[in-house]
Amino acid sequence: MPNPRLAARYAKSLIDLSIEKGQLEYVFSDMQWLQSVCKGSREFVNVLRSPIIKSDKKQKIIDAILKERVNELTDAFTHLLVQKGRESNLPEIITAFVNQYKEYKQIYSVKLTTATELSDELKAAIIKQIQSVSEMQNIELETVVKPELIGGFVLQAGDRLVDASVAYDLKEVARQFESNDFVYKIR
Repeated sequence: MPNPRLAARYAKSLIDLSIEKGQLEYVFSDMQWLQSVCKGSREFVNVLRSPIIKSDKKQKIIDAILKERVNELTDAFTHLLVQKGRESNLPEIITAFVNQYKEYKQIYSVKLTTATELSDELKAAIIKQIQSVSEMQNIELETVVKPELIGGFVLQAGDRLVDASVAYDLKEVARQFESNDFVYKIR
């Protein structure tokens, strides 16, 4: 069962320790790799969450996967999770760590959805425009292509959303026709 408070506490502890040891970038790289392992292998996550598999078996499986691929601090952290019986929360802890790292480094995630693929020059121009009109200077741009937008774009940065798509405009016109806004304005 996901426990965001627990995940945030463990992630914060790992960030603080890695900053103290001067290994934040190494641990962050390990966490990104572990995140891709968790996303790519449902079996691994199921093993972590299984109440039937004993913790010593889980530790052997984790050691086999992490063998010489991660920093010693990351390895010690996974050992601690298994000792405390918190290995089932590893995927959530990883996500919380990545989010807290980005917050610490002031990296903002911006999602741009368009109807067609964008060129690198256009992506750079969009990032530059966002930087000029907001306090966001370190931007991580994620692009998504959804042809059903027809044209325009949808930009999401944190809790802000700008929907300048043709599909949104068409839905807005349809809503106005449904509520008969035009008939009342004629009379």
